[in-house]
Amino acid sequence: MTLIHTALFAEAKPIIEHLKLRFIQKKPYRLYQRDNIVLAVTGMGEKTLIIKEILSQYYIKKAINIGIAGCKDKNIPIGALFCTTHNLPHISHSTITTVKKPLNNPHNLKTTLVDMETDYFLEATKDIKEVYVFKVVSDYLDTTIPSKQFVWEIIEKSLKDIEVYFK
Repeated sequence: MTLIHTALFAEAKPIIEHLKLRFIQKKPYRLYQRDNIVLAVTGMGEKTLIIKEILSQYYIKKAINIGIAGCKDKNIPIGALFCTTHNLPHISHSTITTVKKPLNNPHNLKTTLVDMETDYFLEATKDIKEVYVFKVVSDYLDTTIPSKQFVWEIIEKSLKDIEVYFK
């Protein structure tokens, strides 16, 4: 099976609709499934580690994290898609830092992107051979929480480039 992980439901909603996933459970994390894909919405930060529980329930061959990220480079457009784990055709590669609290000072960031779950996702999935992290630029280190609608839209626009990795 392929595990798709998002921290926020706003990140998951366009994926759920695109793949026509069905609802499985709400607590302790939202879970959706169809055929050989299971999608988990765990919450941000360390909550991502609950993926280990999912891995004990399913035989996962591939794990994919999809979410939004802040960016320190204002020359990169909002909505730009990056893969932080691989150099892929047609998708840019970038570095990312995981923080516990939103970051608003670019001088404190050595990487281009910043989020709150990549490191936890990679830790939880370290025994899986095929792991991808896809991030969509949502802001330029703005600590204001983006609207759900905005997050849905920028994730949805990126799905056509990411969906080939779902299989």
